[in-house]
Order: sequence, then C-alpha cells, then structure tokens
Amino acid sequence: MIDPPVYLDHHATTPVDPRVAAVVLDAMTTHFGNANSLQHVFGLAAARLVRDAADCVAALVGSDADDVRFTSSATEALGLALAYAAERRPGAPLRVLASPIEHPALLDKLERGARDGRLVVQWASVDQTGLVLVPTIQEALGHGVDLVCLMAANNEVGAIQPVQRVAALAVAAGAEILVDASQAAGKIPLDAQAWGIDYLVVSSHKVYGPKGVGALVGPDLAGAAPPAGYAGHQATPNVPGIAGLGEACRICALEMAVDESRIAALRDHLQALLLQGLPGAVVNGPSDHRLAGNLHLSIPDVPNDAIIAQLADTVALSTGAACVSGVDAPSHVLRAMALPGWRQDGALRISLGRFTTMDDIERAAELILAAVRVLRALVRT
Repeated sequence: MIDPPVYLDHHATTPVDPRVAAVVLDAMTTHFGNANSLQHVFGLAAARLVRDAADCVAALVGSDADDVRFTSSATEALGLALAYAAERRPGAPLRVLASPIEHPALLDKLERGARDGRLVVQWASVDQTGLVLVPTIQEALGHGVDLVCLMAANNEVGAIQPVQRVAALAVAAGAEILVDASQAAGKIPLDAQAWGIDYLVVSSHKVYGPKGVGALVGPDLAGAAPPAGYAGHQATPNVPGIAGLGEACRICALEMAVDESRIAALRDHLQALLLQGLPGAVVNGPSDHRLAGNLHLSIPDVPNDAIIAQLADTVALSTGAACVSGVDAPSHVLRAMALPGWRQDGALRISLGRFTTMDDIERAAELILAAVRVLRALVRT
C-alpha cells in the first residue's frame, strides 16, 4: 500500500473540516434560499444562517455581529477596506503606512494606488526575524498618516506582529488601522474592538472553511453602503460559504488553545529532526513570536525549488506565498528581512495544521532528508 502524501502547506490553504463541510452541504440543500428574500421562510432561514455566521466570526476576533461584512475573499476585503478608508478621507490622496512584508494581494493594491495618485505610501521597517520595527511606525505617524496596514501574523516566516501596540499608536495619532488577520484568526487571540482596529480581514480557507468567502470586520460595516464607485459589491450572499466560515470560526474559538499547543509540539519535533539531519540549516523568523504551525527553514547548498520538485508527490510544502509560487525570485519577505542570499535561495515554508499527525511529521522528516541527500549528491557530481 502506498502512503498518501503529507500535507504541510497550511499557510496556502487548510483542508475543510468535515464538520464545516456538513454545515455547507446543509446550507446548499436544505437552507438554499436567498438571504435577501425576507418575505418567506426560505429566505428568512438563509438570513438567520448569515446572522449566526456573523456572530461566530465576531466572537472569534473580538467584535460585534454588526461589524462583520462578508466578502468573496480576503483579497476583496483588503480592497474594500482601502476603499472605505479613502472615502473617509476625501479631497486628497490617502496617506498609507505599511510594512514591506504584507501579503502580495495588499502590496499590489498599494502599488497600483500609488501609481495612479490615489495613495501616498510610506514603508515601515522590519528586523531580520520578520518583526516590524515599532519605532519606524511611531516616527511615520508623527509626520501624518491616515491608514496603517499591518499583518497580524506573517504568511511566510510566521512572525506574530505587535498589533495591539501598533493599533494604540495609530489611535493616538488619529490614524485608522487595517489588520490582515488571514493567517492569525483562529490561531492567536484577537480583540478587534478593544484594540481599536478599524478594519480586520478574515479568510475562510485559512481556518478550515470553504474557499471563496472572507470577511471584513470593523465598526458598523455589516450594513454599510459600498464605497462610491466600488465595483466589487456582492448582491446575493454566498450563504453556504458564509455558513461554512461561521462554523469554522465557531470551532476555532472552542478548540484553538488545545489545537495550537499540539501543533506547536509537532512543529518543534519536526524542527529538531530536520536541524539534526541537516547540518548548517537555520530557522528563519522569531523563535518565540511565531505561529504554532510555522517552520521556515533555510538549507545550504541546495536550491529550494529543487527540493520542492523532488518532494512534489510525497510532501506538500512551498517556497513562499501560494499566489506567487511560480515566480522565480526570492521572496519579498526574505528580502525585506535582509537575509543572506543562501538563506533566501534555500528557504522552505513548512506549515502544519489541525489534522497533522506525528506519523505525518516523522514521514515528512525522512522524505525531506532523503531528498536533500539526493540533491546534494547531484550537486557534488
């Protein structure tokens, strides 16, 4: 019997939890009404599912149901947040401060906005572990900023950012703050309302929910009209997807503490096996302030894309963000961290999740070590 491949690419997407899939199926087959059709029981039942999902999302991130606006993705939610922020500061380009290690979906929007004159973008700095340098944010705020953009946790090296501290600085300076919590929600505690976060983004397929749904969380956003000229408004709610996101958030809120503790122990075991078997390998990112499921490793003397290709049928991992996985260039995150060239070229992003087992870890370690041995032998010949 052939062993199935090991899935260690949870930062790219998570498998749908069977409990979530059951809720999605029920919403598709039993509660199939249009949530905007409030004149009959089918529409009312669908609307209740949407409202219940908003309650679950809000409970996970420390907000109110009226603050939850569902979107088709985290990417749409990021664009919607920028549009709302610009609408609230009319008459001049929106002054944005962002870290250079944000997700490419946000960086692309910032770069396009700067090119067409809608945005003026400043960049904070990060250290060699991928943590934002708060003094650079504080200094920029003193010179005028309308919106601060900060990932709650980095999607490559897993660095958990000082969101609460940065949010307090933004509030004191009269700036709004946009927090991309796609990787953080369901993995670390978040309290959007208490921290004064204006826009917080959640992605369903990063919390064991279905793809094609996300949420933008912020004060009274659920019923807010779309920003003027915004073309991405979704008229008919994706009730099955929204119900699935809600159930995924409900499960995370209940099980996060136990899940993340178990995942961290598995991650540490895998890290020990790989460091023992790969002399010269180093772990990237902070040693303490990182996601439990994140292991970002650089291996000397072997290109990371060669390792990925060698393991394609047996271990699923990656070299960086899934949306740019085909780009033949070092990660923008590792460049911003100013890591040496060999650490950028030999970097692997390994990410564990809820359904990862000890057997998965030990098989993956054996397969990764074997692949590196094969490739090193080829390099020497």
